[in-house]
Amino acid sequence: MHRGLARLLWRALALLSVLLGLIGIVLPGLPTVPFLLLAAWAGGKGWPALETWLLNHPRHGPAIRRWRERGAVPRRAKWAATGMMTLSASLLALSAAPLAVKLGTPAVMAAVAIWLWRRPEH
Repeated sequence: MHRGLARLLWRALALLSVLLGLIGIVLPGLPTVPFLLLAAWAGGKGWPALETWLLNHPRHGPAIRRWRERGAVPRRAKWAATGMMTLSASLLALSAAPLAVKLGTPAVMAAVAIWLWRRPEH
């Protein structure tokens, strides 16, 4: 792949991730930090200035650095994610979704919750 095109695609992914992270600030249920983690990673591939800005951001920079250094997720974030997954599974159970979706989606969420709670916190 042409080097300039690759850099453009990394930048596009980084910008899209930042945009989704910004939307997550105001939209309940859409996480912010995972999108900023993705943005920092993509920025590191094609937009080092954006990566540096995210790593030094006063609010979200520490979470990105903790993840990069130790794979750490704060306990508060674990509880928030678990609560949102539980709420989502409950609403899904009350919906008209097919039975496979009603069973499969909570199973995936449970696997994610187990993985998440096994991550270090500090």
